[in-house]
Amino acid sequence: MAASIARLFSRVSWHGPCIILKNTLPCITLRYTFHRSATTQSGLLFSLNKRGILKDAFPENAAQDQLPQLLQSGCQTVYCGFDPTADSLHVGNLLAIVGLLHFRSAGHNVIALIGGATAQIGDPSGKTSEREHLPSDVVEDNTRAIRESLQRIFTNHELNFHNDSKKLGTVTLLNNLAWYKDWNVVAFLSEVGRRFRMGTLLSRHSVQSRLKSAEGMSLTEFSYQLFQAYDFYHLNQNHSCKIQLGGTDQLGNLMSGHEFIHKVTGQDVYGLTIPLVTSSAGDKLGKTAGNAVWLNRDKTSPFDLYQFFLRQPDSSVEWYLKLFTFLTLAEVERVMEQQRQEPGKRPAHKRLAAEITKLVHGKEGLESAKRCTNALYHSNLQALEQMSDAELQELFREAPFHELLLEPGTTVLDACRRAEAIPQGAKGYRMVSEGAVWINHSKTDSPEQVLIPGQHLLANGLSLLKVGKKNVHIIKWLNL
Repeated sequence: MAASIARLFSRVSWHGPCIILKNTLPCITLRYTFHRSATTQSGLLFSLNKRGILKDAFPENAAQDQLPQLLQSGCQTVYCGFDPTADSLHVGNLLAIVGLLHFRSAGHNVIALIGGATAQIGDPSGKTSEREHLPSDVVEDNTRAIRESLQRIFTNHELNFHNDSKKLGTVTLLNNLAWYKDWNVVAFLSEVGRRFRMGTLLSRHSVQSRLKSAEGMSLTEFSYQLFQAYDFYHLNQNHSCKIQLGGTDQLGNLMSGHEFIHKVTGQDVYGLTIPLVTSSAGDKLGKTAGNAVWLNRDKTSPFDLYQFFLRQPDSSVEWYLKLFTFLTLAEVERVMEQQRQEPGKRPAHKRLAAEITKLVHGKEGLESAKRCTNALYHSNLQALEQMSDAELQELFREAPFHELLLEPGTTVLDACRRAEAIPQGAKGYRMVSEGAVWINHSKTDSPEQVLIPGQHLLANGLSLLKVGKKNVHIIKWLNL
């Protein structure tokens, strides 16, 4: 049985990880009281548990003594898997990555395993229906994009959050397609399948919940836990990996890996799970629910990521600071004290948004998010002038982008008509004269006004044209 990390410590002295967030009040039930020895309190597991990053350990008995001792005995290898079922990871995967980063900061080696093979099978854990089959070329493209995202985040952590006085563990990015591409089904079932008992596989919660559903469960989905178990075995044999990190919905897969390795090799290996954060209604969120906040810039800009965390409810901020940032717990308390003293300034929200944006997109991404925030919400002309074409298009993702030649004597009315932002004829003229048009955050109610450099024409060759409250057009003047 798996043991709650909290119970584990109180007695002694995550392929498909997913913590899901939504811009609503999350339902988080982890609250622990600690009574531990000084030695245990100094351990990595205790630290991660106190931050809320760890929930359960498996197997229960061994984890009470052997796992803490193993981590203290020297450098270990920890892995977590990510199936490339989309061309980007999302905020739902972030806590798993943060968990790996904590292990790496403590000197342990980490493996981020991309499931180029298992993505074509589909993990049933936490799913109410079978995942749509993905063609191999789509999985290959997704794998490439996710690898780049993971590399970026690991690099950002090393550059921006690592204490140089501590030695970092290594990072290895692998694709499980590498060891499945030469297997045939007969050989796999003969060598791997015979090690599993049907009763045990059928007893898994992920299997039981699907078997009781109207759609049922396909044989393909049912076999997923065999592949994840073999992944753990392969990493154990080839990379000396003894610890798997996964979401709580992965506990059944994790158990299968432990049982397979123990039967084949006699070794003890371990599993650690991270909590799932759900909506207030208890629904697991993410790309399956259609509300993902992505980690790749071409799908969710640094500005949008920054705003997502900036808009979290007050009741979530302290918890998220502990989960997703590398601030010490003492620093988190100082930030929260500032929040209590000056709630209107929202220092905790800003720190949370800044720390996560810097981790995902680096310092340049954070600066971009701040420029976009100042340009959009604070009508800061200097920030708008400093924005690149790409940032403006990210900020106004649905806005038409026009490249126009600036002709001598071009007026406000000319610009609006050439951008097709207003109707032709008298109606469009009236819209300008009645104050419905804004250029670079300034109301412009003189249709015949010639465009003025520095006011209507920014030094970066751009004009931000807004008609009414929502219709935004971006104009790039080519011969400014």
